[in-house]
Order: sequence, then C-alpha cells, then structure tokens
Amino acid sequence: MPDPLHIAFLLFPNVTQLDLTGPAQVLSRLGDARLDLVWKTREPVSTDAGFSILPTATLAEVPRADILCVPGGFGTNDVIADDEAMEWVARVGEEAAWVTSVCTGSLILGAAGLLRGYRAGCHWGQRDMLPLFGATPVADRVVVDRNRVTGGGVTAGIDFALTLTAMLRGEAHAKAVQLSLEYDPAPPFDSGSPDTADAAIVAAVRRRTAQLAPTRDDDLRALAISRGFS
Repeated sequence: MPDPLHIAFLLFPNVTQLDLTGPAQVLSRLGDARLDLVWKTREPVSTDAGFSILPTATLAEVPRADILCVPGGFGTNDVIADDEAMEWVARVGEEAAWVTSVCTGSLILGAAGLLRGYRAGCHWGQRDMLPLFGATPVADRVVVDRNRVTGGGVTAGIDFALTLTAMLRGEAHAKAVQLSLEYDPAPPFDSGSPDTADAAIVAAVRRRTAQLAPTRDDDLRALAISRGFS
C-alpha cells in the first residue's frame, strides 16, 4: 500500500492562527493523509490570537512532504530572516508535489525562491510585495498555477483547502467536506475586501496595521535584497 499523503504546515511564532487552522481542518479530512505542524522544537508556539499551538514535529524530523503549506501573519518577516526556517521551506518545497500558502505565507514561499515565474495570491495588504520575489500577484481568493496553490488573506485558507481537496480527491469529496464543516458563509457585512469595504474602514485598517508593524514593508524589501532578489 502507498504511504499516506504527508502534509506539512510551517508553524512559526506570531502566525495568524486561522491561516493554519482553517486549511488544516479541511485537509485533515482528505482521507489517507497525515498532517504535521512543524517548527524548530516541539515547544508551544505563540500565535497572533494570544494562544499557542503545539507543533507535532520539528524541522529536522520532516525532511520532505507531499504537500507544503505555509501560513502568514505578522511573524512572516522573522521567518524570512531565519536561515534555518528558510532552508527548510526551500528544501521541502523543491521536492513537494504541491507547494501552497495562505495569506502572507506566499511571501515566505517567494523568499525561498519557490514562486519565481508563478502567479500567486496574498493578503490584500501586502499583495503588492510579491513582485519582490519574482511572482505575479493575483487578486483572487485562490490562485492555482501548476503545482502552486496560494490563498488570499486568512479566511481564504478554507477556500484554498477545499480547492486543493477537489484537485486531489475529486469534487464530490470536497463538497462532502464542505458540507460536513457546514461551510456556508453568509457574513453580516459586505466588508471583507478593500473593493467592497467603505473607504474609511480600509484606511482605518491600514493605519492600524502601520501602527502594529510600521517598518514591515521596508524590512521586507531589505530582506528580499539580502535573499538575493533585486
């Protein structure tokens, strides 16, 4: 019998937990699959939501995987600056059958050299940073380009995982997973995209992000140069 499909999520400090837990919940229902949350140690890893998640494996214990998934969050730049983490992403991504991300996780994939010449999604607030790493930004919730499947911001991780599930197990299986999770979104407000939200709300979100991470984009540009991108 073939081995179960191995899915490796990079779990890192200050990750946006729903970037990880949303798609992990969906992909855990692929059937005949094993899912690992991977970081340097098995100690609890803090998330942006104020609680921690326990890794299931270390970087050293997962030298390869069938599916690599990298979430995003305010810890993204710290990962890109971390040689050990980036070497793992690059190595696992080179051999994985599917290279995937959610939100600003695509910037990590890009910095690892895995998105050169690919179309990719990202959170709307940093989508314009993708060209730093040779990727073409696309304003869709899910972007599929060959074996790269990238989701937009945070909640798009569920859409991404259902799309990947359909590609791996067929549409009927993906629909069954969607039903089992009662994923039938009906948000109370039409404010989930900068294209539909009030301009004042978009500006407020940008201001809050700038307060939380005032040098984020400048630091990312510097990291791109240090990683050999120009």
